[in-house]
Amino acid sequence: MTSTTLPLRSGQQFTISHGDYTAVITELGATLRKLTYRGQDMIASWDPDKTVPCSNGQLLVPFPNRIEDGVYTFEGKTYELPIDEHEKHNAIHGYGYRAFWNLESLEEDRVALTWRTGNMKGYPFDLLVRAIFSLGDDGLTLTLSATNNDNVNAPWALAIHPWIANGFGGYGDEIDGQNAQCKVTIPARTHVTVNERLLPTGTEPVDGTKFDLRTPTALTEQPFDDAWTDVERDAEGNTFATLNRPDGLTVHVGGDKTITSFQMCTGTGFAPDSHPAGVAIEPQTAYANAFNSGKDLIVVAPGETSSTNLYFKAEQR
Repeated sequence: MTSTTLPLRSGQQFTISHGDYTAVITELGATLRKLTYRGQDMIASWDPDKTVPCSNGQLLVPFPNRIEDGVYTFEGKTYELPIDEHEKHNAIHGYGYRAFWNLESLEEDRVALTWRTGNMKGYPFDLLVRAIFSLGDDGLTLTLSATNNDNVNAPWALAIHPWIANGFGGYGDEIDGQNAQCKVTIPARTHVTVNERLLPTGTEPVDGTKFDLRTPTALTEQPFDDAWTDVERDAEGNTFATLNRPDGLTVHVGGDKTITSFQMCTGTGFAPDSHPAGVAIEPQTAYANAFNSGKDLIVVAPGETSSTNLYFKAEQR
């Protein structure tokens, strides 16, 4: 019997480094599998030869979060996507994470991968998506762009789904208690209300509620699986959410002016063996059901490119 070495289930692993930072990106989904600062995990990682446990580090394209019943209407035409969140009957997180992306270039501190959208009945638009991960003194910049090769407009939205590591590591029932020792800042004035299917029903001001996370707030009011919008920005137009850990590491995640919201999930109620040791904080260009609501939806015209910069950086207190 001939012995065969199987490839890793997440494909090739592309390691880049610069100064205090190291990152590992997988061929499957152009997923950010590992990111460290001075050897400390900034995000919860996972075994490259196993399935991704909780969307850890995945790129959510061409839409993040959920589409109600998998059905949407865009410019007068109705499209139907496969249902892949069966218990809530939604389409979820797009399709880029399912595909093996093509390596375009690899350097010591930079890797670029591309994916061309498949000819899917529910999303027949022809986009070339490029993910460029680049490390510098200030951390990781991910430039995620979509070029429309079609002769019709294409709907587009994106997010990344990192679980920001809480510094404790491991998995188990105790994770929620460990998360409560962290403090989160989400600089947003508005909370998105949802129904039992986690689909938006409206918005409300955060003032006077547990959803006001504009200053560092301990995660004692779990669970959270919520979106925030009307984000506050710095002088350059960027917006950042922050996790302050008890070990003194502070992790910032955010993006440029195209980022309009954050989703945060504490993972409360997840099975112990699949609950990452951290908190999912996801910068998004649009929150759930944008293909139906049109809220913050990006429309990419034929021949045009939509581009978003996402940022990760850390500091030791």
